[in-house]
Amino acid sequence: MDMIGGFFSWLFQTRTGVIALLVGGIVLFFVISAVLEIKTRAKYKNHARSEDDWDLFDDEDGWSEFEGDNN
Repeated sequence: MDMIGGFFSWLFQTRTGVIALLVGGIVLFFVISAVLEIKTRAKYKNHARSEDDWDLFDDEDGWSEFEGDNN
């Protein structure tokens, strides 16, 4: 039990322990995001664009509704 207490003391009360905690969290979230990205790409393969597909940035005239008025 003393060993577990020493580990948590090192992890939260020393500079190297906190850095290890932060780096470990970044690596953990990177691995999770990579796995989820791979699963998503496997499930939704590239497909041809159809009439029903929409895109948030698919404005033909430009960035704004009013950009055509500025010409």
